[in-house]
Amino acid sequence: MSYNQPQPAQPPFVGPPAGQPVGKPAWARKRIVIPAALLIFFVGVGIGSSGSSDREKTGVSSDAKPQPTVTLTKTAAATTKDEDGKQTSDNKPVTDEDKQATVPNFVGMGLQSAQDKAQEAGFYGLTSHDSLGRDRMQAFDRNWKVCSQNVKAGASKSTDTDLDFGAVKLEEVCPAKDEKPLAAEGGKMPDFAGKSVKAARTALDSGTSITVQDALPADRWVLVESNWKVCTQTPFAGASLSGQPVEFTAVKFEETCP
Repeated sequence: MSYNQPQPAQPPFVGPPAGQPVGKPAWARKRIVIPAALLIFFVGVGIGSSGSSDREKTGVSSDAKPQPTVTLTKTAAATTKDEDGKQTSDNKPVTDEDKQATVPNFVGMGLQSAQDKAQEAGFYGLTSHDSLGRDRMQAFDRNWKVCSQNVKAGASKSTDTDLDFGAVKLEEVCPAKDEKPLAAEGGKMPDFAGKSVKAARTALDSGTSITVQDALPADRWVLVESNWKVCTQTPFAGASLSGQPVEFTAVKFEETCP
């Protein structure tokens, strides 16, 4: 028994009539219009760009305007004439040297009050020193009083002038004349007897080796050297200084040397 079914017969191929070309399939006979449209678009863009470029070039050459030139010139300062017929400038700067003020009398005032008064008068370059020559610092100005001033009271000075006050503590008496600090001049040892240990140390070269001992048997430490006065010294006054060590014995200022 056979299961093969008979296949239907295929119709014979019928070609185009004689004398006619073989045709293309239906899908191939459609017109392709997209490439042509794109071609037209790009051609138009190219022409527009060319025209715009020409217009820009033409515009640059035809519309360009000359830029203005700025010239800086100096303006002469306004001048006037004084009573003597001399020309004076109205724009002259005012400096500290041109400012004048009368120096007040500071002697007898507290150091702090003197400094305040000096600043009120326009003087700000202020310093002070120990009138007794002990080289003490005026740490608390209110505890000191003015004994002298370097510029005479009543003088007219530039406000740029430095004022220096000689002062002592409130409980002390001003000396008749400020004691100037000693200095080892000419390589000779000064006479430091009765001077403060601090002033003696300051007068010597900073590299000098110095020993200070209590002149009394108490063998106290000499801590605040401005409160101690020299009793003896080695080398003696007038000796040549050549870097040798220096020795002092001292007592407090209210004490008597032995």
